[in-house]
Amino acid sequence: MAKTASGQGDPAHGLAEAIAADRVHSAYLFAGGGDEPRDTALSFVRALACSSGLGTPCEACPACRRSTPGDPVEIDGSGKSGPLYRHVGDHPDLVWVERGAGDTRVRIGQVRALQEAFRLRGVEGGRRAAVIADAEWLNHESQNALLRILEEPPARTTLVLVTPQPAGLLATVRSRCQRVRFPVDRNGPADMQSDEALEIVARLASVGRMGVPDILDWAEEYRGPRAIAAAAVVELIGVGTQWLHSTTCEAACAGDPVDRRLAAWTTLQQCRKSVVQRNANPQMVAERALFAFQEALS
Repeated sequence: MAKTASGQGDPAHGLAEAIAADRVHSAYLFAGGGDEPRDTALSFVRALACSSGLGTPCEACPACRRSTPGDPVEIDGSGKSGPLYRHVGDHPDLVWVERGAGDTRVRIGQVRALQEAFRLRGVEGGRRAAVIADAEWLNHESQNALLRILEEPPARTTLVLVTPQPAGLLATVRSRCQRVRFPVDRNGPADMQSDEALEIVARLASVGRMGVPDILDWAEEYRGPRAIAAAAVVELIGVGTQWLHSTTCEAACAGDPVDRRLAAWTTLQQCRKSVVQRNANPQMVAERALFAFQEALS
């Protein structure tokens, strides 16, 4: 079972304490939505390279100056028109991996490039670290390749996976990571406050009254370039799942039956895996998800 990091009231504080006490794990799973997990991952790996040992970047040592983020180099998941990964700032021992522009997954070539980078001796002589910021977009093949790093981590090397949906990762991957959970709700989920999320919730509120043609028309909005369409479907499912969770809790407290809602939640998780890991057609996945919402609320 995946371990859970301490200091969950403030994940950044718990991570800083781990660095200061020299109790850093070889792999972490940062679970949560919004920008906070990614921002914390960036600060964490910079702190790992920092020579102060304080647990946070001192911003004064040579390592901190080298890892100061600048304009990010655009990643190309195929490696044809850009790098497979980029460094944090220009620090040679800190690596950042995410989907390339227009890609619908973190490619296995990027994972293999990360493996090769970890095989090399650290340039600065300190810790090495890598962040996979779009871990939910790793398919099964890429995750299986990642297992080689997780099962035999190089010395003084740390890997950080960042995802809002840990359930989308293989259990064998999750079990080898120290999980760091980020609060879902401080002033309401950040990813539920955007105009796009609020529009999705407003439309879902009436999905139970929609006819089949209306749902098919809605799903047709997820046509087009796959990278854009897939990301939009993932947002639909993510926002819809949070909203469904909230309404299910309200229904349960009121004594109303929730069996259909729970069944819909399971279907939605399957839909998400289909579009992320199995390269399914986004429009068809959107249809299935919307019909699941309708069944839950009918």
